[in-house]
Amino acid sequence: MKRPLSRRDFLKITGAGLGALAFNPYKFSELDALHLPKRLPQFPASEIIGRVVDPDIDLRSRPTNDPGLNTSIGKLSADSLIEWGREVVGNVVGGLSNQRYVETPQGYVYGSVVQPTKNKPNTPVTEMPSGLPGFWAEVTVPYIDLTHEGVVASPWLNDLILYNFPPRLYYGQVVWIDQIRQNNGFVEYRWNEDAYGRGYGYGGSYGEFFWGDGAGFKALTEEDVAPISPNIDPAEKTISLDLDYQILSCFEGKNEVFFARVSTGKNYDPLTGEKSDDYATPAGNLLTHWKIISKNMTAGTAQAGYSTPAVPWSTFISGEGVAIHGAFWHNAFGEIRSHGCINVSPEDAKWIFRWTTPYVSLAQSEMRLSLPEHGTIVQSTERTF
Repeated sequence: MKRPLSRRDFLKITGAGLGALAFNPYKFSELDALHLPKRLPQFPASEIIGRVVDPDIDLRSRPTNDPGLNTSIGKLSADSLIEWGREVVGNVVGGLSNQRYVETPQGYVYGSVVQPTKNKPNTPVTEMPSGLPGFWAEVTVPYIDLTHEGVVASPWLNDLILYNFPPRLYYGQVVWIDQIRQNNGFVEYRWNEDAYGRGYGYGGSYGEFFWGDGAGFKALTEEDVAPISPNIDPAEKTISLDLDYQILSCFEGKNEVFFARVSTGKNYDPLTGEKSDDYATPAGNLLTHWKIISKNMTAGTAQAGYSTPAVPWSTFISGEGVAIHGAFWHNAFGEIRSHGCINVSPEDAKWIFRWTTPYVSLAQSEMRLSLPEHGTIVQSTERTF
């Protein structure tokens, strides 16, 4: 018997994107469904498509959660897709900074739990690049349902099976493709989260692979990752990270050239609620020393851990675990909520990845530096009392 999924359970497997599509339900009731080929579904005809990232989210008649106004008019499951009309400033009761709601034809949804996506299908390639072991591809549709091959190895997939939800890739994720097939009547790409700079996940020798509809992937080119402002002296490029206001700015000399809202690490234990630095993003001068196009991030315990594959555009700035990276599992930028990393949108993460040094090409996939060598300096600040 499958046990019910609580909100806490859901957050344990961040980025799993659990749930069913509201207008086109996908039932994942049999393990055999893991191995069936899957085409892209019909997505809403909206310029921006919102993907609800948490379960049991309120659809409201007004942009407020004020309990005295009784604004809830329905519930949305995770991975429900909504027509994104516009963002409006509402009234959020409960101590959160983000006051934004997404307006839809049916009502309002709190903006922090809606990932903005687009439906940009591609013409897939039908053959692997000559002489190459594979290629990087970016998900350009709200999600891609996956077909499993091989063993069940990752905590991510084990949890999905336990909770009876389908494995998917989401808008903005970047994956390594090592095979192409057409024997099911359409072009499918095989995602292999392998070692050797290709994700360090559970593909390769672990033996866990996935196939997805090739129309949902954009094959990346070197132009897509070309350095931004390569003629600027690398010493003139710095990043300012404000842990109090949850904002990040990129500077060339004294000129601010990029701004993003971020979500940094919690300064409390997520289990006990007590103050702790275990998940806090460090303050001080942090040094870019490792960049990788896509990275499996699995760590922690069953109670407070996480397992998220294909985290895109990771720029590591402290040790082996603190990075600026894309987050597709929430839209709560401006709120503290991570396990220590600096969450930004996938689009912002890609810009930062291209702008910071050392520059990394698709062919390289990743680059590591050892002190005294380092790349762009991140000046992380936090008020002390």
